Amino acid sequence: MTGRFVTFEGIDGAGKSSHIEPIAAWLRGQGERVVCTREPGGTELAEKLRALVLGEAMGGITETLLVFAARRDHVERVIAPTLARGETVLCDRFSDATFAYQGYGRGQSLEMLAALEKWVHDGLQPDLTLWFDIDPQIAAERRAQARPADRFEAEDRAFFERVRAGYLARMAAAPRRFHRIDAAQDRDDVRRQLEVALTHDR
Repeated sequence: MTGRFVTFEGIDGAGKSSHIEPIAAWLRGQGERVVCTREPGGTELAEKLRALVLGEAMGGITETLLVFAARRDHVERVIAPTLARGETVLCDRFSDATFAYQGYGRGQSLEMLAALEKWVHDGLQPDLTLWFDIDPQIAAERRAQARPADRFEAEDRAFFERVRAGYLARMAAAPRRFHRIDAAQDRDDVRRQLEVALTHDR
């Protein structure tokens, strides 16, 4: 038996992270066993790599390789075993974020990313990707009110426009996997959109 792998994607400030635990509780109320995790991160090693990626200045290829190294440990130790037990994984970001941020945002080779994805994932892809789509200006206003910026959040609007374009490209390439969430709506409306998407995906 295999579980369900659901990823939450979107630019910083879209609001995706705040919905994961409430959605997990909603799914558990329906009898699902759910594990929540995040990227970069999810394991002791991957969390250390996350701190480097978010806090230390580095070149684009170095950043990309650290993200994939963290993902490999995450897949091996958390995601794959959880799915093998027949449980649901809710993950805050996965490989779509790498294509959007490192590929479109940083300008790293999409061919390189595709090769790394193939080697690191062993064929694993999400069953459903919930893409929190929002205007980068609205997201920037939300970020400014929420917390001090990390290395990515401090990027300018042009960077996040490129990242959003990356998500659009990923959705166009996998339309059956992606479900666009209008993240500019209020919290309750976003929650309803998520519940509909997760219900239809069963």
